[in-house]
Amino acid sequence: MSKIIKIAVVGYGYWGPNLVRNFSENEDVRIVSVCDLDKTKLALVKRKYPKINITTNYDSLIKDRSIDAVVIATPTSTHFPLAKKALIANKHIWVEKPFTNTESQARELVELAQKKKKIIFVDHIFLYTEAIQAIKRLILKKKLGRIYYFDSTRINLGLFQPDTNVVWDLAPHDISIMLYLMGEAPLSVAAFAHSHAIKKLEDTAYLSFKFRGKKSAHIRLSWLSPVKIRQTLIAGTKKMIVYDDLESTEKIKVYDYGISINKTSKELSTSGYQYRTGDIIIPSIIHKEALVNACRAFVDSIKTNKAPISDGMNGYLVVKIIEAAQKSLQSGGRPVGIM
Repeated sequence: MSKIIKIAVVGYGYWGPNLVRNFSENEDVRIVSVCDLDKTKLALVKRKYPKINITTNYDSLIKDRSIDAVVIATPTSTHFPLAKKALIANKHIWVEKPFTNTESQARELVELAQKKKKIIFVDHIFLYTEAIQAIKRLILKKKLGRIYYFDSTRINLGLFQPDTNVVWDLAPHDISIMLYLMGEAPLSVAAFAHSHAIKKLEDTAYLSFKFRGKKSAHIRLSWLSPVKIRQTLIAGTKKMIVYDDLESTEKIKVYDYGISINKTSKELSTSGYQYRTGDIIIPSIIHKEALVNACRAFVDSIKTNKAPISDGMNGYLVVKIIEAAQKSLQSGGRPVGIM
């Protein structure tokens, strides 16, 4: 009989109920306790899950030696102190995005987890979607050829966050996807943002990344769009991909499109180029809730002691890149080195 992983969930706000539901449905998990400062939310937990303990006292919770892992779904400003206490208490941790507020905090948690031999799982949820996994397989099989660029748009109307700008709120999704699919970290980032609705709170941003070789990446973010768009373009020397997360059945389209240059032509017109417009393939994607996959990956990582794809180092790098983007914003878009 496989070992049951005992988990405590901290924070029962926006994402907490989804975490409790998914972990409760995992046969290898037992949720021992849910912690929140809001007693009304805890009452909801008790009504829906009578067997789960509820508490407002985090310190007493992490002293419970029967708990193997702590799932942290609280505001970003609380991630570091809560995660640090859990690691010191010899617990594995799951932390919502962004991992921490600063690069130094993320680095400290990674080093502490290594010392304690514990798993850090950062909830970069899109990495666990069937669509992103399918795209990754296509890239690894060299179906796209050499990657030209990654271009992502994540825009909608709201939700405004009072304590963070649009970059810290939305960019972790696209940066984590970019790192995973590109297979490397960028060298630098140049960022531009604007505060339209609320003074000194950037609600629209554009991030431009430089990679080794000729690869590039661009991310567009906004809380002020009349339409919701979650779309990514990936262009390669052989094929190109359009990934639309809002599509229900055709999330990925692989275009057999490309361009080649006739180097023998001395003309400066388009006659020196050859364009290829072939088939469009729509891979069959089995729909499965990403959070189900993520919860399973966390449990498997604990059981096998193998780092997940969204481990502490992945979370650290995403925070490092966002910090660099923030520095670029403050300097009027000057490129800031990352690696």
